[in-house]
Amino acid sequence: MPHKLAGENGFNFTQKLIFSSTSNPVENSLNFDTTSSKDSCDTSVCNGTLYSNANSPSDSCIKPLCKGGSEDQSQFSKGIKYVSSEGEVLVCGWGAFTPNCLQFFNTPKGVLFFLCVASFLQGMTVNGFINTVITSIERRFDLRSYESGLIASSYDIAACVCLTFVSYFGGNGHKLRWLGWGVLVMGIGSIVFALPQFTTSQYEVHFSEAIGTCSSNQSAGCTERVSSLSNYRFVFMLGQFLHGIGATPLYTLGVTYLDENVKSNYSPVYIAIFYTAAILGPAAGYLVGGVFLNIYTEIGRQIDLTPDNTLWVGAWWIGFLGAGAGSLLIAIPILGYPHRLPGSQRYIVMRVSEAHQLKDGSHKTASDPDFGKTVKDLPRSVLLLLKNPTFIFLCLAGATEATLIAGMSTFGPKFLESQFSLSASEAATLFGYLVVPAGGGGTFLGGFLVNKFKLRCSGIIKFCLFCTLSSLLAIFIFLIDCPNMPMAGVTQMYDRSVLPEGRLNLSAPCNVECDCLREMYSPVCGNDGIMYYSPCHAGCKKVSTSRNSGKKVYHECSCILVYAPTESGLATTGKCTSSCERRTLLLLFMFVVILFTFLSSIPALTATLRCVSDRQRSFALGIQWIVVRTLGGIPGPIAFGSMIDQSCLLWQDQCGEQGSCYVYQNFAMSRYTLIAGLTYKVIGTFFFLFACVLYKPPPPESVPGSSDASENGNCDLQESKCPHQSQDDVEHDGYDK
Repeated sequence: MPHKLAGENGFNFTQKLIFSSTSNPVENSLNFDTTSSKDSCDTSVCNGTLYSNANSPSDSCIKPLCKGGSEDQSQFSKGIKYVSSEGEVLVCGWGAFTPNCLQFFNTPKGVLFFLCVASFLQGMTVNGFINTVITSIERRFDLRSYESGLIASSYDIAACVCLTFVSYFGGNGHKLRWLGWGVLVMGIGSIVFALPQFTTSQYEVHFSEAIGTCSSNQSAGCTERVSSLSNYRFVFMLGQFLHGIGATPLYTLGVTYLDENVKSNYSPVYIAIFYTAAILGPAAGYLVGGVFLNIYTEIGRQIDLTPDNTLWVGAWWIGFLGAGAGSLLIAIPILGYPHRLPGSQRYIVMRVSEAHQLKDGSHKTASDPDFGKTVKDLPRSVLLLLKNPTFIFLCLAGATEATLIAGMSTFGPKFLESQFSLSASEAATLFGYLVVPAGGGGTFLGGFLVNKFKLRCSGIIKFCLFCTLSSLLAIFIFLIDCPNMPMAGVTQMYDRSVLPEGRLNLSAPCNVECDCLREMYSPVCGNDGIMYYSPCHAGCKKVSTSRNSGKKVYHECSCILVYAPTESGLATTGKCTSSCERRTLLLLFMFVVILFTFLSSIPALTATLRCVSDRQRSFALGIQWIVVRTLGGIPGPIAFGSMIDQSCLLWQDQCGEQGSCYVYQNFAMSRYTLIAGLTYKVIGTFFFLFACVLYKPPPPESVPGSSDASENGNCDLQESKCPHQSQDDVEHDGYDK
């Protein structure tokens, strides 16, 4: 008898429903038989299969109702084009150029590969290179921490502006075409970000052996270049705006495209791999960016400075040029993918809804096939999501986590640089070593555990709650800190007495005749274990170069106290090496905090996808990213930047203008980090708790079959072992000849 079926996904079929013969089709590929009108089955089916109510057409529960001959299987030979129910050709290519060799990539794994490359480049650029070069950009363009924080937040501001438009219309359109153009814009943004290197004059350092010592002429003129360079922050903000616009489809439309084209129980693994690439991107950015920072920004120019000198500016711009070129190239294959992959509609049809059930039943509105295709449905779509308390609290929990992630990823290297007395490149490399195993491993492990234990929506939220509590306990590690390296005139007096009221006093009887300039900041480490603002402030009169290390060594330093009468005061260029005994413990617990923070990221995303209706998934991710960025990603770097500025001991002084911070108070920085971490982690814990308590799953009788049996093939082939299967209760995947 003819049947007319309409599920939540809105696919209507009025035809005879039969099964074609199949022999355990390969996952994410098509291997189905068809029948002709002359066969005993009266319905002709092409590139599709007919399903029972047991959710998965490729499970062992499928009982063939009609067997086709082997000759029918030959129809799916090489070169056959896949056609959807709407008549769209599902081939990979650009316009009429669709060679057979490209169809090898026309699979979920092929899409996953290119999306992983795109997310890797995005993460490496936005969360890797930019965070790595923050200190160098501040120094090169005379920026303060809150200004660099504003540059980092510009990415999220642009994303918030575009998310509603992109997620709503892109979710109902050609997702990968939107995504491909976005990656193209992202590549242009990377090139724009590197432009200031080529539009400004060469980086001039007013420092040399003659000027650095006490006996030299310390006169140096102030120029307007110092104050005007900070205006380039608007160019950096423009580059970040383009990054934000381009990356908007990546984590909304890209995630839903993967989710719609694979089985639902494999979806967390695919998304976890996708996000793991996004986490490895920043890690690679920290490592590669650290290497670039060891190259002088003006390549080919000879300079007396070394990377250990605080006036050193590395080649911060190289990574952005490379990432921009890579993004422009990877956009080409992404733009060639079809609207959906061949065979994907069967996964949409078999999906079991776990959407939160509203009391007034308005959640059923999203089941309408025509819902969400016009602008007039936008207010109703927003209202449906706002009435979903589980979705709202998952968004708020994500915002609290994003605040910490954005703040620590931006200023994490600076935190390590201050605590352990490292150079900018060393701090970036060390932070990369933390992020690779902790962030990347936690992201993949989170998706793997959801698939391994086959967690439902409520179980996933409980898992997120456990991860948040674990990271909350580990964040107490910031109760400890590494003491500041003693610095004359900044942390203590020149005679090693306590500095009154923490005020700076760089002048002392030992250097009063040197007439040292405040603008000449070039710290040196004396052989008394104390740092000095510059060789001049240490009272050094002569300089030489060490044959072993290649560093400059200053002699006859009158401010360096030595107890042996035969010794003279010596100083070596660069900061004093920190011997903090708590270094290993601090790094270990920072690893734990990062691990458990990222461990909940994919489960939280999976819970968001499952607690809303299928037709609202892209739009729901867009709204979630707006909340996350508005309440977390945007204020995070700005708040952390302002917090770090509060712990500054020594500001740059450029002709009376305050620049970037030279020295931070480690104790204050650690305590501010602890307060911020505890505040947001406690709030996030309550949000996950509320999401779990208020979640209302669909009633068991509304679920057409057991998810475990249908999706994992645990049912027996016999009809008696599959009670939900009947000849009158079947679905068709929508691929008609």
